[in-house]
Amino acid sequence: MERLAPSLTDVRAVVFDTDGVITDSARVHAAAWKEAFDAFLEAHPPEDPGQRRPFDVQEDYLRFVDGRSRLDGAAAFLASRAVETSDDTVRAVAADKEELFTRRLREHGVEAFPGTVRLVRALRRAGLPVAAASASRHAGELLTRAGVRDLFDVLVDGGEAARLGLPGKPEPDLFRTAADRLGVPADRAAVVEDALAGVEAGKRGGFALVVGVDRAASGDSADRLRRHGADIVVRDLAELLGEEST
Repeated sequence: MERLAPSLTDVRAVVFDTDGVITDSARVHAAAWKEAFDAFLEAHPPEDPGQRRPFDVQEDYLRFVDGRSRLDGAAAFLASRAVETSDDTVRAVAADKEELFTRRLREHGVEAFPGTVRLVRALRRAGLPVAAASASRHAGELLTRAGVRDLFDVLVDGGEAARLGLPGKPEPDLFRTAADRLGVPADRAAVVEDALAGVEAGKRGGFALVVGVDRAASGDSADRLRRHGADIVVRDLAELLGEEST
């Protein structure tokens, strides 16, 4: 039976981000954002030609939209290109992305990362409650489509965050709400995140352990996760499992 790595032995609950941590859906989000942003930039080119380059599904996605709500992500990216926008413009781009994402999700589906599933099962065997948290309103659908919804004791998604008026990442409220619903204080719980805004939220929230998941594994991606608050960085969550014992 697999055992937990020493870094997890002192925590009493774990809160997992969804996109890019539990489910391989970050790439679907990134592709939808690219199509929406590229169409906008073509129709409304910035005055500076250097700002007209297409949306980058790695660099721009990680810096401006990963881990954020749709409205916050749209506003952050457009601001980075010095685009003058209104609330209506931001909402229109976010709505375009939502439609594109929904279509891609239903056409292609999504899978859970095997290493994450192994870790969640090991945590449950050890008696540690686990939660899924996400700024996305699609989190429940994603987990269900990936066949892992029943592995999580609690889910706090974008719809619930909106209902409660929770601020988006890097504020820690989403994760703290999930920990509260597990009945464990933040300083006895861990957060697992792949987004810069998310690891910063975990650090701001006073969580006992912030695990950064470096799916990109390129350039200084791991160092950036650490600079934003990750205590440890792994490429796959199976790294948080020890050797099998008998």
